[in-house]
Formats: sequence, C-alpha cells, structure tokens
Amino acid sequence: MKTVGDKFPKFKKPAILANKQFGEITEADHKKEGKWMVMFWYPKDFTFICPTEIVEFNKNHDKFTALNTVLYGASTDTEEVHLAWRNNDQKLANLTFPLISDTSKKLSKKLGILQPGKVAYRVTYIVDTEGIIQWVNANNDSTGRSVAEVLRALEATQTPGKTACDWEPGQPTL
Repeated sequence: MKTVGDKFPKFKKPAILANKQFGEITEADHKKEGKWMVMFWYPKDFTFICPTEIVEFNKNHDKFTALNTVLYGASTDTEEVHLAWRNNDQKLANLTFPLISDTSKKLSKKLGILQPGKVAYRVTYIVDTEGIIQWVNANNDSTGRSVAEVLRALEATQTPGKTACDWEPGQPTL
C-alpha cells in the first residue's frame, strides 16, 4: 500500500461532481490550486456503512475547505452508479464534493488498496500541496472511519512542529 512519504500516483478519473454533472478529476488539480487533498476510498455504493461516512464528510466539508483542502470520495463503482445513488438516497442528494470512479481499478491497484474481491478497502489519504502522502488510515469493511480524526490528523499534519499524543488544534506543539 502507498504510504507516508510516497508520491500519490498520477490519475485522471471520471467523477460525479457536487452539482451532479459528470466531470474529471486529476492528481494535479489540488496542486494547481495550492491545496491539500483528502481522498477517502469506500468499498461500494448502495451499502450500509459507506453512506454514513460520506454524509459525515459532507457535514464537515467547510472545515476541510477552511484547512485549504479539497475533499474527494472514491470507489470502483461507475460515475453513473454514483449519480444513481445520490439520486436515490436523500442523505446523499446535496453532496458538496465529487465522487471519483475507478472502474478500471488502475488507481486502486497503484495505491495497493484493491481487495481480492475487486473493491477498494476503506482507506483515507491526506496528501500535501506537492502530492506527497502525509497520512494514511485503513479500516476493514465493517468498521467506519472517524471524520473527526481525519480532521484532527489533517490539522496536526499541517501544523509546524511536533504534535503529542492526543494533540488537539490550538494546543502547543512539542
């Protein structure tokens, strides 16, 4: 699996954008804007845990934006399936960030997160403005991630200095 210090792989992927239009996302988009990137992968659309995470990321999207960070969800489902899911689940109707499609599974393979069953593991990447992975978290399919922890890790990673165990934004560094 690609990990801390690795360059995030190049990609150009179709996506369903926040406005429910089809578009493309590349690994260079956030770098051109001088922003960080959080990309969270989930196994499949139309499942149980995944929408709870997507909704929580959406509720916190303004916090990611305030931290100069673009947010992307990603799975191996098609952009058409992403759109159908958003149209059929009221909780997902008003997402404010894109859902990327990796139907070729090339990006999930490059990242080393493709399960034997051919869906991605539940993995979150924090990538800096230069495209270097600064934080990775992987969960099994039955365990939802903590968006609050992703935000805490993002802010800790962006904070100059060393952050102690259980460091919270606003606390001094070591």
